[in-house]
Amino acid sequence: MERTSRLNTLGSNTQGWINGFIGVVIFSGSLPATRLAVMEFDPVFLTMARAAIAALLGVLVLRLFKEKRPARNQWAPLAVVSLGVVIGFPLLTALALQYVTSAHSIVFIGLLPLATAVFGVLRGGERPRPVFWLFSILGSVLVMGYAFAQGLSAAPAGDLLMLLAVLVCGLGYAEGATLSRSLGGWQVICWALVISLPVVAPLSLILAPASFGGISLPAWLSLGYVALFSMLIGFVFWYRGLAQGGIAAVGQLQLLQPFFGLALAAGLLHEQVSLGMVLVTVAVIGCVAGSKKFAA
Repeated sequence: MERTSRLNTLGSNTQGWINGFIGVVIFSGSLPATRLAVMEFDPVFLTMARAAIAALLGVLVLRLFKEKRPARNQWAPLAVVSLGVVIGFPLLTALALQYVTSAHSIVFIGLLPLATAVFGVLRGGERPRPVFWLFSILGSVLVMGYAFAQGLSAAPAGDLLMLLAVLVCGLGYAEGATLSRSLGGWQVICWALVISLPVVAPLSLILAPASFGGISLPAWLSLGYVALFSMLIGFVFWYRGLAQGGIAAVGQLQLLQPFFGLALAAGLLHEQVSLGMVLVTVAVIGCVAGSKKFAA
């Protein structure tokens, strides 16, 4: 019986890391797509529009599977998720990317796994081993150090907005993952989107540009990506992964997100991938592996 329980736990943890990895790969395109979109869309409109589109899809999915309404005590955590990842993080990053580049934002995305782990302890009741924190901090330092080494310029307004974005996102990740254990991963993000719909739908109409004639195809594709993948599909895998494998542990996969983003930039924009980037990526993968081993 004990052996069966251990095998089930191991299988759940493995599935959690697989789902988390898929979520991170999907999220990796979010900042480049947002950066491209805010060049032609107002950042507040972009935030409201992406949430409204995803929320309407969420309503369709919930009705298709005939999901029951969440319990009364689940609405408050869902509101936290909605404020954190549906509105807070997208809005703050869209505003920040008016002041800083996508590369600059890597400095702060490097802090997101650590923020998620801290909120996992505070909200999810997790207790990682002390060595886990060593790997988590080291991984964050490596990502931030690499970003600083690229010669980033100071932009106080953008930096403050990115820092706030990381904090609200970490809280939203931890709250959503905790709720996913009882409600389900895709159900959490769908209901969080539904909560936001009465706010984001009217605002997206009010803030819509007078004419869409001058909007380029790349900007429309970027809006579609952040609405469908960043706002909905990515969270289906991400919340399920956090719930299965542990918030603090699986959250460390976010350390790889900046490098996936840079790889996408290299493939799509033909930017050069340096030897330094490869070496730092290998080191970060080692930190993620160490975090996984000592998370329990």
